[in-house]
Amino acid sequence: MTSDMAVYRTFPSADHGGKRVAVFADAAGDLQQRAALGEPLSVFVEGADVGTLQLRVYTPVREKRSSDSAAVAALTWLSSTQSVSDLMQVEMGGETFSAQLCGGEWLLRQGVVTVEDVAADLSPIGLAGRPMWTARTERPNLVVEVTDLAALDAYTPDADAISALNRATGTTGLIVFTPGGPNRADVSFRAFGPLKGFVEDAASSNMLACLVGVLGRIGHLPTDTNLLTAAQRMPGAPSRLTVQFDVTRDGVEVWVGGRATAWPQPTVSSVSDD
Repeated sequence: MTSDMAVYRTFPSADHGGKRVAVFADAAGDLQQRAALGEPLSVFVEGADVGTLQLRVYTPVREKRSSDSAAVAALTWLSSTQSVSDLMQVEMGGETFSAQLCGGEWLLRQGVVTVEDVAADLSPIGLAGRPMWTARTERPNLVVEVTDLAALDAYTPDADAISALNRATGTTGLIVFTPGGPNRADVSFRAFGPLKGFVEDAASSNMLACLVGVLGRIGHLPTDTNLLTAAQRMPGAPSRLTVQFDVTRDGVEVWVGGRATAWPQPTVSSVSDD
């Protein structure tokens, strides 16, 4: 680990899982070369003040437009080094994202989720007869409910079948969920996106936002709080995310984030984009 790099694990479940992100304090030199020597995600700080943060995000092989995991890691690092506002504007890839500090965790605004009913044959992906919806902020995802946590964990994705179903329904990803979960989670889910370049993702902020919209549609959001916790159940890489929501006339407005904790031993590997 170099002196200008700090490594964080974002959205860990207990003491493991989540995504590892290298945070670099500057954006000088060949960023792709620097990222190739770091973690699966690397984020470079181009500039920062009390209310704004400018970032460049890379995998070991290419620059990404944006990443919520990278933003949460960078915000956590920045707030440990200087005083910052509880409301931040994060600039990545030519876009600006709103972030807020909530209970010691950074959450990013995902937007207002809209949900529609959909009919499709789910037998090719092994989920025949299960309830389903489409949900979107920008990109639409197919959302399917299964009976319980055991069924969720046992599900085996078929990338080709999921891709064909997404094309048939005009969606870009698949979210499979069930209410409840470990450590008193409000909902558990898995996120699949062969059309997005990954089979399964470990921590998916926007796809979770889409799921929260569905929970609002079917009346499964908490009524005594505007917060919930979600357990993402990718095998071998569990994550825990925090959601703040507001039900509006147009849909459900959602913010998603969670913890980022220091990770002492960076390693080189590859992960999917979020």
